[in-house]
Amino acid sequence: MRTALIIFVRHPELGKVKTRLAKGIGNEKALSVYNLLLGHTRQITIPLNCRKFIYYTDQVIEHDIWTLPGYTKRQQFGEHLGARMSNAFKELFDQGFERVMIIGSDCYQLQTHVLEQGIDALNDNDVVVGPTFDGGYYLLGCNHYIPELFTHKDWSTDQVATQTISTISQLKLNHSLLEKLHDVDEAADLELNGISL
Repeated sequence: MRTALIIFVRHPELGKVKTRLAKGIGNEKALSVYNLLLGHTRQITIPLNCRKFIYYTDQVIEHDIWTLPGYTKRQQFGEHLGARMSNAFKELFDQGFERVMIIGSDCYQLQTHVLEQGIDALNDNDVVVGPTFDGGYYLLGCNHYIPELFTHKDWSTDQVATQTISTISQLKLNHSLLEKLHDVDEAADLELNGISL
């Protein structure tokens, strides 16, 4: 168990999740979609042969869908998304893990075999990136702590993947790109992902 998978999640609360999506379909349907996404993420990560760490945006929930063997619950900390990701990576590398990857719960197209490809890629590459069609990424992994991956990025924009790959090049690291997938952020993404309400 030398690999750790970080999963960033929010509590599924009405009006507090998928807010961009909610502008198009309303808060209740957005919450239903988020619960669907959480269930999908749980389903595809259970078969993985690695340790899984659920990092909550808010306080840790003791009993929820992530109360499972092999899953450890923690709380995110940091002023912005980059800092929270960086802190989670550092925490796990400091614990002795040799490969650490992070995903969120926004990618309905993500499957177990893609996650396994990401883990395998870190045997021969410093970094692995799973890009999304909107310019972000659904997965980021590395085989040592690289703080520069989490600084000077325009988070939640269409520049994140490009800026991340630029950082990798500047540091003269080698990397692997996984297949490009659609995530679910806005109402138009539902059809692309085959989600019907």
